[in-house]
Amino acid sequence: MIGSIRGHILSKTPPQLMVEAGGLGYELEAPMSTFFHLPAVGQEVRLLTHLVVREDAHVLYAFGTEQERRLFRNLIKVAGVGPKIALALLSGVSAEAFAACVYNQDVTALTRVPGIGRKTAERLVVEMRDRLGAHEAQGGGACAAGSAESEALGALLALGYKPAEASRLLKTAGPGEHSTEELIRRALKGAVRE
Repeated sequence: MIGSIRGHILSKTPPQLMVEAGGLGYELEAPMSTFFHLPAVGQEVRLLTHLVVREDAHVLYAFGTEQERRLFRNLIKVAGVGPKIALALLSGVSAEAFAACVYNQDVTALTRVPGIGRKTAERLVVEMRDRLGAHEAQGGGACAAGSAESEALGALLALGYKPAEASRLLKTAGPGEHSTEELIRRALKGAVRE
């Protein structure tokens, strides 16, 4: 099992990135919550990983924090939730917000994440309640379906933009704290200028 990787970022095209470590280029898939905190291409990065072995591929998933990796590992144990759905959840909802959703049994907030239907959200609430530690489940007061950046990304994807293009447009929105609506407006304005 590969537990972590440290190296230089060769490329970033959400949800995939390539990190060179020890002369090898590792292809990784990461949630948007990790992507938003990655340094620029060419910079050094250290990521925690989880290897999923399938019949047709070995896929390495990367995470910026232990909390994200632990949540990913718990999510893929839930019936009907594979790595892709777990990655979508981590991209659309922070680990703290997910714990709050489970603790508050807020199925509706979880269904706002692309790819999560009502039955899957209900199953997540039931099965994850026992898997989340008491400090995780009670730590996040409000259940918000993701940060402004991840919600704006989801909206741009729903409008038909490819993940890499949507991420690039969001980066052009400018620095500072913006609401989801403001991020979308700025991203679309940037797309029109191009």
